[in-house]
Amino acid sequence: MPAEQTARHPSNAPTFESVWALMQENTQQMQETRLSIQELRDSQKETDRILKEKSMELNTKIGALTNLFGEVAEYMIAPKLCEKFLEFELNFPRANRNVSVNDKLNEIYLEIDIILENGDKAMLVEVKNKLTNERINNHIERLVKMRNYANLHGDSRTFLGVVAGVVVTEEVRNYALNQGFYLIEPCGDNFNITPPNGKPKEW
Repeated sequence: MPAEQTARHPSNAPTFESVWALMQENTQQMQETRLSIQELRDSQKETDRILKEKSMELNTKIGALTNLFGEVAEYMIAPKLCEKFLEFELNFPRANRNVSVNDKLNEIYLEIDIILENGDKAMLVEVKNKLTNERINNHIERLVKMRNYANLHGDSRTFLGVVAGVVVTEEVRNYALNQGFYLIEPCGDNFNITPPNGKPKEW
C-alpha cells in the first residue's frame, strides 16, 4: 500500500503551494516588466521634450548667427563698394546703409540694405547670408517699388540692382546674373563683383 501511494504521488510532483508561488512570481515579473516599459515610455517623452527644446534653442541661435553674418557682410562690403564699382565705370560718391522708405500716402514701404547714389543713378544692394531665387525675386519687387516711389516724387534717376550673398549656389548665381543684377560674393578678406549677363537691367 505505501508503495502504491508513492507511485501515484511522486515526491517531485507539483503541489498547489508550488504552483501558486510560481504564479505569484510570474505576476511580479510581469508587473516589473510593465513598470519598466512605462519608465521607458516616460523616459522617451522626456527625451523628446528635451530634444524639442534643444532644437528650438539651436534654431534661435542659427537665426541669430545668420543675421550676424548678414550684418558682417554689409559692414565688409559697404565701405568698398563705391571704389569697386569704379572698375565698371560707375561712379558713386555716396553709400548709405539701412535706408527705409515709408510712404503711407501711396502705401509704398521698402527697406534697402545699402544704396549707392549719384546724380543720375542709384544702385540698390540686397545683402543676404544665403542668397536664393526667392530673395532675388523679392529684390526685383523692391526695385519696382523704388521706381514707383521715385516717379511720384520727381526722382528721374535710373535704378540698378545688386545682390550679395555669403552662400550662393551655381543655380542661384546664374539666375541673379540673368535677371540683370550685379552679383557680389566674398573672396578671402575681400569680395568680387560679377557683372550681369548682357546689359544691366534698369528700373
